[in-house]
Amino acid sequence: MNAENQFSYNFFQYSIVDHVFTFGYAAMAAGLVYFLVTSRNALPRYRLASSLSAVVMVSAFLELLVISLQWQRTFVWDGSAYVVGDQLFSNGFRYMNWSIDVPALLVQLLVVVGVTGVAFRRGVVIFVAAGLAMVYTGYVGQFYEVDRPAPFWVWGAVSTVFFAVILLVVFRTTYGNASRLPEEVRPLVKAVFWLLAVTWMLYPGAYLMPAIWDSADGVVARQITYTIADVTSKVVYGVLLGIIAQRVSRLEGYGEARAQQATALRGGVTEVDPPGRV
Repeated sequence: MNAENQFSYNFFQYSIVDHVFTFGYAAMAAGLVYFLVTSRNALPRYRLASSLSAVVMVSAFLELLVISLQWQRTFVWDGSAYVVGDQLFSNGFRYMNWSIDVPALLVQLLVVVGVTGVAFRRGVVIFVAAGLAMVYTGYVGQFYEVDRPAPFWVWGAVSTVFFAVILLVVFRTTYGNASRLPEEVRPLVKAVFWLLAVTWMLYPGAYLMPAIWDSADGVVARQITYTIADVTSKVVYGVLLGIIAQRVSRLEGYGEARAQQATALRGGVTEVDPPGRV
């Protein structure tokens, strides 16, 4: 059982959580449209990142929609408060979603900073293995959050170790490869690390919320924290990577090449090989 099932909620507490879930899946839907519309604004070598962003948006949208519907079905109004009905609420759906999204988000980074070859394959293995280990050890721990025996703390600590490994590799990936990119985008590449470091730190805080704030208000704060972390670490992160890819592409003349191609097509030419095409 998750801590959410231990409390009853007044109208405002219940509604805030319900509205936060709606904001979350609406943000993912908006992000999906954005990534699909802008996917061709960057060189072809960057488009895998946009595709992975779209995958993340679909995955997160479905998870937040499911968890929102579950919240509505779990708690029923008894005349004075929302209380647990015939179902139980579970945060486990979040962990299943993260097992898809975390590897995808990290592989996007490798694509945008230009890691290739053996280094790319090694980075994928590390990110996927550490990411899944972080998610699944946290998943096990959250089953113990009501009484908080030793497994809650042990599995949470193990998950945090993998989290630290990921942050270290992300730091090396961003700061180590920034010099290979145009000077104009280097601050943005470094900002990616800090965005991940700050937003991903929200997740351990939400995991520990039952121990920090064991009440209905704590549940509200926890769901707000989880959703803010999801939106910033997926939508905002993806947009930032997209901006980097588009700026590098523009600096390499991709925008001008597309404009020339469009002009040629309007003039009746069907085959155009734009300068700098990759």
